[in-house]
Amino acid sequence: MPTIVRSRDETLIPVLLFGLTAVTGVVDAVSYLALGHVFVANMTGNVIFLGFGIAGAADVSAAASVAALLAFVLGALAGGRLSRHLQHAGTPRHLAVVTAAGLAGTTAALVLSLLVGDDSAAARYALIVVLAATMGLQNASARALALPDLTTTVLTQSITGLAADSRWGSGGRQRAGRRLGSVATMLAGALAGALLLRGGGPAAALGVAVLLQAAVATIAYRIQRS
Repeated sequence: MPTIVRSRDETLIPVLLFGLTAVTGVVDAVSYLALGHVFVANMTGNVIFLGFGIAGAADVSAAASVAALLAFVLGALAGGRLSRHLQHAGTPRHLAVVTAAGLAGTTAALVLSLLVGDDSAAARYALIVVLAATMGLQNASARALALPDLTTTVLTQSITGLAADSRWGSGGRQRAGRRLGSVATMLAGALAGALLLRGGGPAAALGVAVLLQAAVATIAYRIQRS
């Protein structure tokens, strides 16, 4: 596991993971709204879509769901190997390397979108594979960092915790701010992605995802350098 970080880093690392959560919202907006009703980060949704597709539901592609699932698994495998390699490097170094890899993935998707668009099935599948692999790596790495309620791609447990640990639930109210932050940043990313798609298409939304990822990678690099 990564080593314990200093107090300043303990404050900044969750903020950076919120940034990656916003990236997730943007890219899932692109994949669902522009690439054929498939998620590249939310694999629970893809498993459900796969069932729908096998049953012959309209506007749902079983093949696209399978492509996203397989690419995500490959990305998660790469993220696991990377985490093992970086297990003694410390959290800031780990996050800096992971965000650099994520930046490479989102940039590759942006370049693909600019060069080939999303009109053909081949172009859509290429974008699905690149983005899903990137999100798989990101999710595996966030899991290795082991910050509760900051997986960057899944909110079910965070929302469950908000309700179950609230004053009206168990009364624990643990990490409510972090859980709310995860929900808010995912929502903001999805909203921004949808609006950018409407105004400028997938390339515009992916461009914002690249900028967010670059900002997170830059800050993470500066933290680990310090």
